[in-house]
Amino acid sequence: MSESKIIEELKASIRNIPDFPKPGIQFKDITTLLQNPVYLQTLINLLVKKYQNLGITKVCCIESRGFFIGSIVAYKLNAGIVPIRKPGKLPAETISKSFTLEYGEDSLEIHTDALTKDDVVLMHDDLLATGGTAEAAQNLALDFRIAELYMNFIIELDFLKGRDKLNKNYDIHTLIHF
Repeated sequence: MSESKIIEELKASIRNIPDFPKPGIQFKDITTLLQNPVYLQTLINLLVKKYQNLGITKVCCIESRGFFIGSIVAYKLNAGIVPIRKPGKLPAETISKSFTLEYGEDSLEIHTDALTKDDVVLMHDDLLATGGTAEAAQNLALDFRIAELYMNFIIELDFLKGRDKLNKNYDIHTLIHF
């Protein structure tokens, strides 16, 4: 089966939840993909294949659904894991970046000793929507003046144009587009 057909099969396994977490939102629920061991293994294999020869040293996993797949990918790439979390969740000294949400602001944090200038980083999250979270996470990693940055998402909601907020000097890859 071709890679594009495999991706279409993975896409079809994602459940749509109307009006979650609030009216008007069509939530893309990846738990239906993750609970199927064949789909989960296929997803991991596709991601690892893309990044296996790039010298990834750390996978930055964005809270919270980014932890699911990012951790497995890090293991397969023989890389470390760096959590990027909401405020107050990390125990040591952190730096933070704020970003705008539809109704207000939020921020993300990373430990001040999480990355070095020699790190080749894969940033992973499950979803790229409006781009605020991804932009904040990207800027956190770039503050470390890392060697290289790759960004990966399972799903991208193209109509929200979140990709437009990200620095285009770095590779941005999404498997499934809605």
